[in-house]
Amino acid sequence: MWQPEPGWRPLPGAGPATDGVWSATHLGREVVVKRLRHPDPHDVPGALLPGDVNYWRRAADVALSGVVAAAPGLREAPVVRVDEDDEGITLVHERVGSHDAPGPWLAACLGRFAAVDLGAHRWLARDQLRSRLALVERRGGWRTLARTPVADIADHLWSHRSVWLERSDALPQVAQHGDPSAANIPGRTPGGDGAIAIDWAHLGRGPVGADLGYLSLATREEVEPLVQAYTDALPAGLASPDEVLTGARVMAVYTALTRLDWALARVADGEGALAGKFRHPSVAPYIHAMQRQVDHIEALLG
Repeated sequence: MWQPEPGWRPLPGAGPATDGVWSATHLGREVVVKRLRHPDPHDVPGALLPGDVNYWRRAADVALSGVVAAAPGLREAPVVRVDEDDEGITLVHERVGSHDAPGPWLAACLGRFAAVDLGAHRWLARDQLRSRLALVERRGGWRTLARTPVADIADHLWSHRSVWLERSDALPQVAQHGDPSAANIPGRTPGGDGAIAIDWAHLGRGPVGADLGYLSLATREEVEPLVQAYTDALPAGLASPDEVLTGARVMAVYTALTRLDWALARVADGEGALAGKFRHPSVAPYIHAMQRQVDHIEALLG
């Protein structure tokens, strides 16, 4: 049975297909070790399907392929080692020093990365937002939001999700990291003209601006200046600012509401009325994130 080595120091960041993340030293280099666990029948649907957003070994395939090792705008942290056994995969990257980058700079990095040719690898993720909403649908939709003051708004957006997914499908399709939170873009490239990203488990193609919408949920800046920086970094003619805004808006709104429903569901069965839990420390940040989307929610309602 696989076990972490003595001296490895646990880090946060384990996901559904991850047995753990550790910091360690390898041949004098500071590294980060991630253990990917081979799925079993009880794991999330799609874990064994290469194109599914939940495909378990995509991060290892990205590392082995080198497809984003030197990509413009956004590139993978240097790969140290990839070891595979019957139980899973041990993925070792050089540790990246963190920096507090402004949102427009990160948005420009995503814009440059959007033009990258990722090739035709069968393991590239497809239909990311659609797949995530399908998981929510299997759980009954936004059931907890239906008990809140935004119930009518949530019901309208949920019932019209196919409309917005189809409009996103009609946008230019570009390379996307798939999970570009600020925490997943911790470093700068040696020349300082691009970013180094971690956690490439959702690399694929998707609507222009979708990565930007995901990023905007964790930046201080509002979406509009991010859209400008992203659009300016795209190759001429690839997409208009309105197309970028649409892709960002759909991703941000549906992700923010899904996260809020999840956070509320975790505390909903506790003692007291649901309304009294809106300020709970595990819920309040998600309410704030939703409130920042008010203008974009109104645009989708219209």
